[in-house]
Amino acid sequence: MTGLKNIGMTRKIRSFAVAVTMASASCLMFSGCSSTGLNMSSLMSGASKAIQAATVSDSEIQNYVHEYITYSDQQNNIAPASSEYSKRLAKLTNGLTSVDGVPLNFKVYLTNDVNAFACADGSVRVYSGLMDRMTDDEVLGVIGHEIGHVAHKDTKNAFKQALLNSAILDGIASTGSTAAALTQSQLAQLGSTLISAKYSRSQESNADDYGYDFLKANGKNPWAMAMAFSKLESMEAAGQTSGMAQMFSSHPATPDRIKHIVERCNKDKIAPPKGCNLK
Repeated sequence: MTGLKNIGMTRKIRSFAVAVTMASASCLMFSGCSSTGLNMSSLMSGASKAIQAATVSDSEIQNYVHEYITYSDQQNNIAPASSEYSKRLAKLTNGLTSVDGVPLNFKVYLTNDVNAFACADGSVRVYSGLMDRMTDDEVLGVIGHEIGHVAHKDTKNAFKQALLNSAILDGIASTGSTAAALTQSQLAQLGSTLISAKYSRSQESNADDYGYDFLKANGKNPWAMAMAFSKLESMEAAGQTSGMAQMFSSHPATPDRIKHIVERCNKDKIAPPKGCNLK
């Protein structure tokens, strides 16, 4: 079904490009067309970008995301393997090796920001500010949710949308190849898009369910997700709205999401971990 949808979208975009081309030809025939205020050069550029974005392959997206992660790792202060943060993260993610065949890799960014993100290439980055404020189970719950977005291609689709909404494809097109390396400004723009991506309520719910199943399948307690969401909700109520707490504040149905996870845990007869006060 996904393939059929992509084919349909590509056809629509190509139809748009044909329409723009015909409009351009008409403008050459009728001098009055210039008075409409249409910028045909801009329209043609937009159509070209739309076609390119729709046809970017998964492997190309993986390459571009990997480029960004390499850039991001260079721009941030990464906790060394000897750090207590790194040791803690390695211990709690032990056994989490891949998602849908994509190898996972984990690193800690040393910053007070409360955030974490996962990308289409399997890179998961957790901020030390998040780890400072959460238990191991809660950190794991956040990771499970973020991996859900990777599994459901939310991060990949967000990247494609970024191509349509930005000038990134202009640089790619100028090289004549989608394999071209991105500039630093393009990488920064991509990074901003990936970290601040807003997902729909249904995408968030689907990521919750995937994260639940992923944690359970890997021998981790899925109560962790409900605990993490509850902690983030408390942080938002206390005015700590930076990073991930702010992201979750944009979803007023957070209590319902917590309730859904708790109900699944109870239905599966999974006992909550020590210290959990949710029912």
